[in-house]
Amino acid sequence: MNEHAEIIQKIMEGFAERTGLTGNAPPRRYLWTDAFAVCNFLDLFQKTGEERYKKMALSLVDQVHAVLGRHREDDPRTGWISGLDGEAGRRHPTGGGLRIGKNLPERGPDEPYDDQLEWDRDGQYFHYLTKWMHALNRVAEVTGRMRYHRWAMELAKAAHAAFTSAVTGSSTKRMYWKMSIDLSRPLVMSMGQHDALDALVTYLSLTATAKNNPNSSSSPNLDREIAEAMAMCGQMSLRTDDPLGIGGLLADGCLLAQVAGGSDFLLEELLIDMLADAADGLERFILSGTLKYPAEYRLAFRELGLAIGLHGLEKTVSIIKGRPQYFSSRETLLSRIADLWKHLTLAGEIEQFWLTPLHQESKTWTDHLDINSVMLATSLGPEGYLHAAGNQH
Repeated sequence: MNEHAEIIQKIMEGFAERTGLTGNAPPRRYLWTDAFAVCNFLDLFQKTGEERYKKMALSLVDQVHAVLGRHREDDPRTGWISGLDGEAGRRHPTGGGLRIGKNLPERGPDEPYDDQLEWDRDGQYFHYLTKWMHALNRVAEVTGRMRYHRWAMELAKAAHAAFTSAVTGSSTKRMYWKMSIDLSRPLVMSMGQHDALDALVTYLSLTATAKNNPNSSSSPNLDREIAEAMAMCGQMSLRTDDPLGIGGLLADGCLLAQVAGGSDFLLEELLIDMLADAADGLERFILSGTLKYPAEYRLAFRELGLAIGLHGLEKTVSIIKGRPQYFSSRETLLSRIADLWKHLTLAGEIEQFWLTPLHQESKTWTDHLDINSVMLATSLGPEGYLHAAGNQH
């Protein structure tokens, strides 16, 4: 058992009761947080053997689909956001994507854009959808119920088709940052820096699951989507000094190493670039001095995203060293990881800071309690999240 097992259990049970998964509170669903929570509950089930944690994971999936797969209560539209009727919607709950779960309704077609207000408005984010694809894939692997994998594949198809568009006068494609609830129009036109990378890594993991499970033969393939995501990755710089972004690069790197070894030299080159950009970004983030600020000036979930990614380094090293025949650039990869390895203790420092009761009294913790606490639990027990379903090595 993980040394933090009791803390993780307490965090996740508190989250479940507070957000209406258990107990009597009305359901309060938010896609990013819920994706990490599903992985946490599955990991608790696997480590404790307690069926209640598997039931929580499955109940959370059902509740997310029932809430975020349907229109908001304050929306004149009703039913599944995919437009499917009741029974068809239940069979294909991800066919129209899933709402973010923001507090405010989405911006109407005639409403002016407000940069600050847009962060609190509903809609769909692609990088939230990839997190949910990953969570559904984990459910399929842990339970053996391939309908969850089919839902992840259907979500991948729907999201990719809606979020990608051709660049005028070119065969190149790009992705919108944010789409409307019904995926009919972009709400933010710019492209997310790591959205194409999230797409590529997630699609590869979904494909690996399909190849390793004969019951998934009827699932659609993602060959075209993988090719387009790979092309888009080559257009965007991955370098960032945002802690959540750096952590995302490292987590994606861990997942990519599990599904890409020996299959494509271009993916290995991409992994090298990801690790180099993460190392550069981490050095710049540390130099910023943000981690010396008091809790009131720090955002826990962003820092904990970094901690989760740092935890993935050990697994990445293990994979590369354990399968030298799959990595032709093994020494280069390990050299890039060495640039990050010296900062590995930072993960524990971030966790200890946010485990401190006094720091959990800060407004920046309490205002984002659900996402902060769930990502703290993931960082304390990252194995459930940092596993590419379909990895057989």
